[in-house]
Amino acid sequence: MAARVTVIGVDGRPLPERAAARLAGATLVAGARRHLDALAVPEAAERHVLGDVAAGVAAVRAHRGPAVVLASGDPGFFGIVRLLRQAGLDPDVEPAVSSVAAAFALAGETWDDAVVVSAHGRDPRPAVNACLALPKVAVLTAPGSGPAEIGAALRGRPRRLVVAERLGTPEQRVTECAPEEAAARSWAEPNVVLALAGREAAGRGWAAPRRLTPARWGLPEEAYDHRDSMITKAEVRALALAHLGPGLGDLVWDVGCGSGSVAVECARFGAAAVAVDRDPAQCERARRNARGHDVDVLVVGGDAPACLAGLPDPDAVFVGGGGPEVVAAAAGRGARAVVVALAAVDRIAATRDALAAASYEVGGAVVNASRFAPLPGGATRLDATNPVFLVWGHRVVRHGVVRHGRHR
Repeated sequence: MAARVTVIGVDGRPLPERAAARLAGATLVAGARRHLDALAVPEAAERHVLGDVAAGVAAVRAHRGPAVVLASGDPGFFGIVRLLRQAGLDPDVEPAVSSVAAAFALAGETWDDAVVVSAHGRDPRPAVNACLALPKVAVLTAPGSGPAEIGAALRGRPRRLVVAERLGTPEQRVTECAPEEAAARSWAEPNVVLALAGREAAGRGWAAPRRLTPARWGLPEEAYDHRDSMITKAEVRALALAHLGPGLGDLVWDVGCGSGSVAVECARFGAAAVAVDRDPAQCERARRNARGHDVDVLVVGGDAPACLAGLPDPDAVFVGGGGPEVVAAAAGRGARAVVVALAAVDRIAATRDALAAASYEVGGAVVNASRFAPLPGGATRLDATNPVFLVWGHRVVRHGVVRHGRHR
């Protein structure tokens, strides 16, 4: 095992004295080729180009002398420090300015209210969903999950992108563009993408990122514009949210959305939400409710299940309208959870069977709430709401977990 391992962050500026001394005394230096070429690596030192990161970590671990690992920006922030520690090493770290901090600074944007996500070596869909849901997101990219792919996923959405290419090098370039322009261009590696909706967080924050979960959910019906009480009641919505489990990186469908209350509540948890309804008036109502709660919800007009075919795969689905064929179509897209609200008891069996046929573990409950209502003289009576049958299905996994619509 290496006698001493030092991880040095590289941001294009001269190395601090301590980091330069560690590099000068190293007998093994590992890093990206651009870093090895840019810095004064000792001639006698063994060089290891970090193409295969796992192989690079193994080489550092097997080395018997002092070793240095060169990494972009702050190597403790989505960087190689974690991998070295997992390999049993205890590195010293000499950080530089992180690429995210540099990108926000060059864009002239604050970032204590931003969320940072990574699409590097990971399924890019959670990162894209975060960009769809939140007003200020930084994405650590990778080839195949870069500005063009992110731009294509955000096409038509109210976002502007800032692409910071090759930070800290003579080829550094910062470009602000629409998602459509980003999708149509080629971009130099490495790069960082900022997806911005133009909404600054109100007031002074005290944590970064700020709280992503709402202080209250299962909001009363009065919090939404709805038609003739055609809205999922608060008690039903609260139980449905417990089974949907919306959160950062998720995509949730609200099919037969009506007022869009379920989609709005999921978006308030930081999930990307799509609300679907065949009634144009209800679609417009869902848009108004999303604006009223300051969340981004994509509203799609059309008949389900046909209109679902063009949507990205969901992580969770709420079905508030439509028959077993809609449930079957939603269940066939691999979501980890499907929740169905029914007004009639005789529709439970078909719904349960559709979920079971798609290998879901099925459960359900009747939600029969009685709310407090005032009586003369300060007394209280119980005002019963109409019972709703809630049927849910959770994906059964014997090995591994279900994440973002697929097994892994």
